[in-house]
Amino acid sequence: MKPRSGLDRGAAGGGEQTVSAEGERLQKVLARAGVGSRRTCEELIGAGRVAVNGEVAELGRRVDPALDRVEVDGVLIGVRPGLLYYLLNKPAGVLSSASDPRGRPVVIDLVPKDPRVFPVGRLDAMTEGLLLLTNDGELANRCTHPSFGLEKEYLVEVRGDPAPGDLRALREGVELSDGRTAPARVARVAPCVLRIVIHEGRNRQVRRMCDAIGHPVERLVRVRIGPLVDRQLRPGQWRRLSVTEVRLLEVATSARTPGSLQMQEVARRIERGGGRSSPTL
Repeated sequence: MKPRSGLDRGAAGGGEQTVSAEGERLQKVLARAGVGSRRTCEELIGAGRVAVNGEVAELGRRVDPALDRVEVDGVLIGVRPGLLYYLLNKPAGVLSSASDPRGRPVVIDLVPKDPRVFPVGRLDAMTEGLLLLTNDGELANRCTHPSFGLEKEYLVEVRGDPAPGDLRALREGVELSDGRTAPARVARVAPCVLRIVIHEGRNRQVRRMCDAIGHPVERLVRVRIGPLVDRQLRPGQWRRLSVTEVRLLEVATSARTPGSLQMQEVARRIERGGGRSSPTL
C-alpha cells in the first residue's frame, strides 16, 4: 500500500573544545534533521543551545550522526541517517507485531518492508487507530516508557451510558489487577461514547478501566499519540511523519520542558498545517 501523504525526515564558557577532524559540520546535520536553516542552526550553536554528547558545542564542531548524541535546548534530536517514522491507522483485526506464528495479519504487512521498522507500543487486535512505527529505538523507548508521560487519546464506545459518578471514577483512577490507574482525562462526547486520555501504557488498559465501571468497550479507536493527529488517514493507510511532527514528538518525550523560541516555532508550524482535529466514531 502506498502512503497517503507526508514528508520524509532527511536521510529522516571556557576551556578548549575537542573537535574531531572527521564527520560533518554540526549545523549541516541539524539543518538536515529539520531543526532550521543552516544559518539558524549556526545561531543556535553560537548561543550555546546545542550540546553534543553532553558537552556544549561550538561553531566548527564536527559530528558523526551515526554515533554522536545531539541535543537542542535539552531535547534529544535524532540525527542518525536512515531513520524512518510511519504513522499508520491500524484496522481492527490486525496485530501490533512484526510477525505471527498463526499467520494472522500484522501491522508490518501494511508498511514498506525495507528498511525494517517496528511498532511503538501495542494496540490489541480489535482496537483501531493511530500507531507509530519506526527504526529509531531511542525515540521509541521514550514514547513507551511511563516516566515520559506521553499522552494517548481514545474515543471509546461503551455498552450503556456511564453516569457522572462513573466518569469521576475513571478520572480519579480505578483499581485494576495490576494496581490503581493514574488520573485520566475523561469526557462524555455522546451517549455511550467517551473520550479518554491516559499517559500510562498498561496492557488493554482502557478496556479494563471501562470494565471496572461496568461499561464494557464495544469499539475502541486511538485518535492521538502525543502531538500526532490525522483525521484524514483511513484504516489501513500509512504516511511518513513530517520533519515538524518528529520534532514535536521529540519535544513531547523530552525529560526537560523546553521553552526555546525555536521549539515554540515548530509547534506553531504544525498547528498552522491543520489536520489536527480528532475523528468521530
